[in-house]
Amino acid sequence: MNTASDDRARAGLRESATFDRPTIAAIQRAAETGIYDIRGWGAKRPLPHFDDLLFLGASMSRYPLEGYRERCGTDVVLGARHAKYPLHLDIPVTIAGMSFGALSGPAKEALGRGASAVGTSTTTGDGGMTPEERGQSKHLVYQYLPSRYGMNPDDLRRADAIEVVLGQGAKPGGGGMLLGQKISDRVAGMRTLPPGIDQRSACRHPDWTGPDDLTIKINELREITDWEKPIYVKVGATRTYYDVKLAVHAGADVVVVDGMQGGTAATQEVFIEHVGVPTLAAIPQAVQALAELGVHRNGVQLIVSGGIRNGADVAKALALGADAVAIGTAALIALGDNDPKYAAEYEKLGSAAGFYDDFQDGRDPAGISTQDPELAARFDPIEGGRRLANYLRVLTMEAQTIARACGKAHVTHLEPEDLVAVTIEAAAMARIPLAGTSWIPGT
Repeated sequence: MNTASDDRARAGLRESATFDRPTIAAIQRAAETGIYDIRGWGAKRPLPHFDDLLFLGASMSRYPLEGYRERCGTDVVLGARHAKYPLHLDIPVTIAGMSFGALSGPAKEALGRGASAVGTSTTTGDGGMTPEERGQSKHLVYQYLPSRYGMNPDDLRRADAIEVVLGQGAKPGGGGMLLGQKISDRVAGMRTLPPGIDQRSACRHPDWTGPDDLTIKINELREITDWEKPIYVKVGATRTYYDVKLAVHAGADVVVVDGMQGGTAATQEVFIEHVGVPTLAAIPQAVQALAELGVHRNGVQLIVSGGIRNGADVAKALALGADAVAIGTAALIALGDNDPKYAAEYEKLGSAAGFYDDFQDGRDPAGISTQDPELAARFDPIEGGRRLANYLRVLTMEAQTIARACGKAHVTHLEPEDLVAVTIEAAAMARIPLAGTSWIPGT
């Protein structure tokens, strides 16, 4: 039986690579509505990523560690540069900031439960600290964002660390959005906003006129918390080398670099797909900056986020020089988002499980990225926390498996020498040799 594509081929019809059908549909939608596209999730375009790197396991010239009989450590200390009480985490995988507002209250509780079960940290996100999240989080990082939504000194003191957010990988240079249908009475009260009205977050701090102001801000945060809390600085990956150096000079204990594969609750699609640099390209720039300042693995820790999916990704980020990674999208999937059991409801939304990215609409059938009380009630935070903890354990065991295979007694002992790239682009970005050669493109 002939298909439509066969008929087009016989007729000599060929689709344009530049103006393909999705592009034509986007132009027609813009022309019809006069409104730009807003969505959640992260970049969907293909980009060089961790899959383009391979490990060189030990055999003759290197000795592997024996299975699970020889210890391979996973713990990490974050924030010992200036803080009285740095964070001591059991694993090098943390939960990135995702706001109450973008996520439901039960989802935030589940993130705290899952992270605490395996001895790692979670992060508040925009909009403030909820009692559910604080109550279930052994280590909670409080995000200090340009919007100041929900910010108060008491919560700063109740946190275990503070993350000053200057940018996000999905939208560096821009602010996020929270559409009115997700601004419930509770969200509105926490953010001092009118309920049901679309909200756009600021793109820079209101008291920010240049990098020198960051030093002032960090000192203020240290004073208000009696120098107890580690201070993180988070940047979206763009001019990473310079941003990391400025963050260190300003006094950051920890630098968080978020690549463009990182997700967001909602922003313009043109931001998600066309602003920022891939995570793979950002890590070596950050490491170079820290090394030149003499603080890499010796004073300032580097957390990398943006597209971490499995233990191999964790191990590769650590080998390139990160001290820990942060996950966001993967954590939501672990909780139960994009579950095929909701296939019929995703179809009603005009999507499908595995494709759903309408986080901004607040109609998530899994009850995770919603403020609808009926949908949120579907989600069990205890079961969600159990699932997340299982996922974090798997990530850690997979990273340990790779580290042992490379002869490392700790996952953070992995190094660039353990890696090769399978594409020229990945080799150039990650600054490691192309497999089978000693050639690092661009050097």
